[in-house]
Amino acid sequence: MQNLQSIKQRFGIIGVSKALDQALDIAVRVAATDLTVLITGESGVGKEVFSKIIHSISSRKHNPFIAINTGAIPPGTINSELFGHEKGSFTGATGDRKGYFETVNGGTIFLDEIGEMPLDTQAFLLRILESGEFIKVGSSAVMKTDVRVIAATNVDLTQKIKEGKFREDLFYRLNTVPIKVPSLKERKEDIPMLFRKFCLDFAEKYRSAPVRLDEQANAVLANYSWPGNIRELKNVAEQVSVLAQDKITSADDLVTIVPNLLVRNLPAFSRENESGSSSNGFYERELLYKLLFEMKKDITDLKGLIFELIRSNNLNISDVKTLVSLQPENYTQSEAEIEFIQSQKKSNFSKTPGTMGISNRDSEVDKSPTFIINHNQDDSYNNVEVMDDNMSLEDMEKDMINKALKKHHSKRKEAADDLGISERTLYRKIKQYDIPL
Repeated sequence: MQNLQSIKQRFGIIGVSKALDQALDIAVRVAATDLTVLITGESGVGKEVFSKIIHSISSRKHNPFIAINTGAIPPGTINSELFGHEKGSFTGATGDRKGYFETVNGGTIFLDEIGEMPLDTQAFLLRILESGEFIKVGSSAVMKTDVRVIAATNVDLTQKIKEGKFREDLFYRLNTVPIKVPSLKERKEDIPMLFRKFCLDFAEKYRSAPVRLDEQANAVLANYSWPGNIRELKNVAEQVSVLAQDKITSADDLVTIVPNLLVRNLPAFSRENESGSSSNGFYERELLYKLLFEMKKDITDLKGLIFELIRSNNLNISDVKTLVSLQPENYTQSEAEIEFIQSQKKSNFSKTPGTMGISNRDSEVDKSPTFIINHNQDDSYNNVEVMDDNMSLEDMEKDMINKALKKHHSKRKEAADDLGISERTLYRKIKQYDIPL
């Protein structure tokens, strides 16, 4: 079995993260077999590289290898592309054509974006995986093939199964050996090395001096979420190599060249400035502002509730100023309430500490005012939500997502519109916080 370091050098893989080494180790171990492999991971993490590693160190390495993006082939022609067709089988079929499973017999086929494959094609693929048999379009002859299938996807196939867009039996046939390729945000320790490699490649290609980042600039790269993964990092390295004025780039220069590095993918309202471009900065502040406004409204409602309980139950309190201070902002008193407060003032002035409507003997036992609350009235305030004062930003974010989903009955589109984010971002956050739907 080949050493992981030699595999990295051979295929130009840069990284020291444990997640990356684990994925490579699984690829090396499964290469010696003919088992079907399902590679999962976000777009741009390099899933095709793993398929080439498996083929190149397998017993099929001297046979053909082909990578096919099934999502890029139109549904009407994908069966012909994969399995071939007979002359006259459909309009435009002017001759016989061999499909990929026939031409790559004995080799390896890499099917990328397998989640986008049509359902009828999935049935044909399942038959190949189970028996190695297939039928050309427009033919009745059964043909045999010996092809190893490596599939890849950046979507959750189990969710596709629930939606009826992917066959469950095909999923279990493909998922014989799963390989999870880590995203760039899961291997932050590799970001400086990858950036340096891309800058060196650019400098060598255009015969220029490579740019370098200082410590703070590297920290900016590490704290970015990298939704485009390796592809996006390479684009940033090339932008900086072209536009940086100094070969040692600071954090300020880096952000000036690539402002998106400060964008945080949080469920906040995306606002644009007058020029039409998204404003730089931390959008999570708007999330906090919204939360604070809601807390202020809740406090105002609570003050109004307490004032109403005191007034309606004719409660006596020692300090009328306290009663007045409980009134919520912009609250207009009725004539009955004004008369009630004035009567409270007169009552407090006319009663001495020993004669506040009770005997001296009773006052010595308990001088605190008695509050009478009628529980037979409307109980709409019985359910109280307790808010944790020590909630982190992530907790607040998760709480708002839960509220939005509950409000819109788990309809992601309406919840995303209410939160001011895209449905795709909301779906990613639901997976991140493991929020049940």
